[in-house]
Amino acid sequence: MLLRLVLPLILLRLWWRGRRERGYREAVTERFGIYAGDVPDKLVWIHAVSVGEARAAEPLVRALQASLPDHRLLVTCTTAAGRETIRQVYAEAVLSAYLPYDYPESVQGFLGHFRPRLGVLMETEVWPNLLRACAAAGVPVLLANARMSEKSERRYRRFSALTAPAFGALAAVCAQSRADAERLAGLGAQAVEVTGNLKFDVTPDAAQVQAGRAWRSRLGRPVLLLASTREGEEAMLLKEISMEKDLLVLVVPRHPRRFDEVAQLADARRSQQELPPAGARVYLGDTMGEMAFYYGAADVAVIGGSLQPLGGQNLIEALAVGVPVVVGPHMFNFAEATRLAKRAGAVAQKLDLAGVVAEALRLLGDARKRAAMAAAGKTLCETHRGATQKHLAVCQRLLRG
Repeated sequence: MLLRLVLPLILLRLWWRGRRERGYREAVTERFGIYAGDVPDKLVWIHAVSVGEARAAEPLVRALQASLPDHRLLVTCTTAAGRETIRQVYAEAVLSAYLPYDYPESVQGFLGHFRPRLGVLMETEVWPNLLRACAAAGVPVLLANARMSEKSERRYRRFSALTAPAFGALAAVCAQSRADAERLAGLGAQAVEVTGNLKFDVTPDAAQVQAGRAWRSRLGRPVLLLASTREGEEAMLLKEISMEKDLLVLVVPRHPRRFDEVAQLADARRSQQELPPAGARVYLGDTMGEMAFYYGAADVAVIGGSLQPLGGQNLIEALAVGVPVVVGPHMFNFAEATRLAKRAGAVAQKLDLAGVVAEALRLLGDARKRAAMAAAGKTLCETHRGATQKHLAVCQRLLRG
């Protein structure tokens, strides 16, 4: 009833977001379970809500394609940026669509059209009507790369009448850590096992990394990267940073819709100038699909989403490239990866804005420490690879069942 009452607001929000991201005004019928086109007889469906999940799913998607050559893969998303990422990462190798809103008839339309043999939900996408319909249709659903922070656990418990049956309808759960597994089991999930984090298996694009390093060499200046920043963080950080004579601050916002907004704080932007002019202090990275390039170009990276209680953003790609990382106090969405990286000496975590900026600037002046952190990050990523094969084994078991 609540979902139906807010339908006008949902449509208004789609239209409003479509002003900046046209993808929100495309394929709107898919969001209500209405799809076109032929569907293969054998199909495995993976849901990656947005950009981060779409990239994290790549090792599993590739492994499923290799092990199930007679199946097609459907990758669904919720955001326009997520759909664009699916196109960039997978091109024509997968089918793509929007997952419908959690209305019973919309979910039935989705399942009736695609008839998946297996569903894989990335990280924390638990929708009551969707999971209930999948269980009724005999479609096993795996919650993959699953994480559950203490904050999220408390929120789910407040609505346990809805969420407990949803978690109970999952056929299996692959949790990132033991703590995640315990919280998920406490919320009603069955068949929970710890399989590690798929993001450790994502290999940064080597060509992009090399291009970023070449760009940094041409620039001839130290580069501080503010990566995946969220609303308000750019202004806070730039105000705190004392602009050394030759320092370039490279800002890459988390959401493309904010590129024009953040451009007001920058002297130049990558979409218009390949290299910033000599006097530029702030350079905006406003291109999609080039995160490996930006990490390759950086001497030190500050990870966004961590200065406010937003849970942080993915730090693993930076570690895999070999960039020293500094984060703020709020990394609860990546708690296990942050803990492992701190223990390995690859990440510095500070308790406030001033501490984050001071540490980043200190590292820019300490080449030996940067080299040690870079090596530690790469070693950590190599050590924790292997989640893909564990996930694949669960998928194959569910398909056989």
